[in-house]
Amino acid sequence: MKVNEKLRNIRKSKGMTQKFVAQELNVPIATYNSYELGRRKIHVELLKDIANVLNEPIQNFFVNKIYETKNCDNSKTNTA
Repeated sequence: MKVNEKLRNIRKSKGMTQKFVAQELNVPIATYNSYELGRRKIHVELLKDIANVLNEPIQNFFVNKIYETKNCDNSKTNTA
C-alpha cells in the first residue's frame, strides 16, 4: 500500500474529514486532497505534521502493519 493510500485509510479510521485535516495543517483542502490521491508528493516534514494531526506514529505510513500506540506507565513498582 502506498503512503497516500495509508494516509486516507488512517484518516478515515480516525473519523476525520479531509477538511478538518487540511484546516489543522493550514493548507487548502484541494492541496490535501491531492496528497491523498497521490497527485502531490508529501515531504517528510509535512508527513510529520500530518501524523501529529492524526495522532499516529509516522512509521505507520511506511510499514505494512499498523502499530497501535499505547500509553506507558513509567512508574516504578516494587517487586520485593
